[in-house]
Amino acid sequence: MSRYFAAFASGDTISTMSKPTIIVTGAAGFIGSHASQELIQQGWRVIGMDNFSPFYARSWKEQNLKAIGAGIELEEMDITDASAVNRVMAAVRPQAVLHLAAMAGVRPSIAQPAHYCRVNIEGTTNLLQAAVENKVQRFLFASSSSVYGNNEKVPFSVDDEVAAPISPYAATKRAGELICHTYWHLYRLPIFCLRFFTVYGPRQRPDLAIHKFTRLIDADKPIPVFGDGSTSRDYTFIQDIVGGIMGALKQCDRFGIYNLGGSDPVSLARLIEEIESALGKKAIIDRKPIQPGDVERTFADISHSQRDLGYNPSTPIHQGIQRFVQWYRQWHQAYPM
Repeated sequence: MSRYFAAFASGDTISTMSKPTIIVTGAAGFIGSHASQELIQQGWRVIGMDNFSPFYARSWKEQNLKAIGAGIELEEMDITDASAVNRVMAAVRPQAVLHLAAMAGVRPSIAQPAHYCRVNIEGTTNLLQAAVENKVQRFLFASSSSVYGNNEKVPFSVDDEVAAPISPYAATKRAGELICHTYWHLYRLPIFCLRFFTVYGPRQRPDLAIHKFTRLIDADKPIPVFGDGSTSRDYTFIQDIVGGIMGALKQCDRFGIYNLGGSDPVSLARLIEEIESALGKKAIIDRKPIQPGDVERTFADISHSQRDLGYNPSTPIHQGIQRFVQWYRQWHQAYPM
């Protein structure tokens, strides 16, 4: 386990005596780097945990850390190592934990179900146990809209039954929510589970649709389109997600589950049109059959999040795609594939 102070920025030490401390797992990832950046700006001492999983290139996460700038202290470690998790937790005594680290992706989870279970369930349990033992006051768990499966009722509400996940990834996220509830019941550790709906924006992972499509269209290469383009997702811009996280961190005083989505589903066909418009280029479509584990649609009911967290997503898909493409054109060469 290695440690980096003020990661990839300056070697100057920072005063942390008066700062509240938060551990952010997956801090070098897409959502984690944006959340860490905002937390630092709001006066938190951020201790990041990341194992630089080879799910995508390490150099990508290093660029994310550079984008955060000075202020983050990063522990390179794996959350499945319970002793390491507890050692860090005991050393820094955080007031809060933002748990974003996970094996992500529906399709890869079908190929590696046991690995997904170990990281997403065992790793989450390690963090919860260490949080209890070290008197953490608030715990935020990153869940997913995938827990709803092919829910026929829309929009998806946190009051809906979620007993039929259709991928190992979705099942691990629902299992994470259940173990979180157990720790609230047994130890009264305040925990909010945040169901993210298809997050996108600058620094998005290279394997996700918006980034992949942008890269391929820009290179005049075919894009793989699964189905007839009628499937839809509730795409949510990263800054809106970070706003929801900050609201949840402020209000976390019990067990709760909240949707963080844009509440405005967009079809796959329209998404491609928006990327074409932002790039000024037409896509070459490579039509493929629907993949096992993919849901037909997602659509967030955010009424509870609006009421309790002050959550108010404000970035429409047209604007969000324009902002992503602007970032892509400026930064993609710095993020090697």
